[in-house]
Amino acid sequence: MPKPPEFYLQMKELHPELMDSFEALSQSAKTAGPLDDKTAALAKLALSIGAGLEGSTHSSVRKALSAGATPEEIEHVAILGVTTLGFPTTMRARAWILDVINADDDRD
Repeated sequence: MPKPPEFYLQMKELHPELMDSFEALSQSAKTAGPLDDKTAALAKLALSIGAGLEGSTHSSVRKALSAGATPEEIEHVAILGVTTLGFPTTMRARAWILDVINADDDRD
């Protein structure tokens, strides 16, 4: 699992009970159905893109990579949105995805 961003860790330090509850809810939602980790991570990525949430998209990309998704599979999620969300949203999502993928490439 990738290390959470510093901002998340700060929130966890300031409000540990709140964040423990949030993390428990997240885990409960994850185990409430039959999706494997990779499929769930790609679904969460799609939801983040559809909601227009940049930080959540970045986080979802990191989690999808950690769950075994390839950069090509992750980018495909954005491309699939073109007929539902439109071309500008697809391009924005692709840029957010590449923010993370390219940052990972720079660290190699």
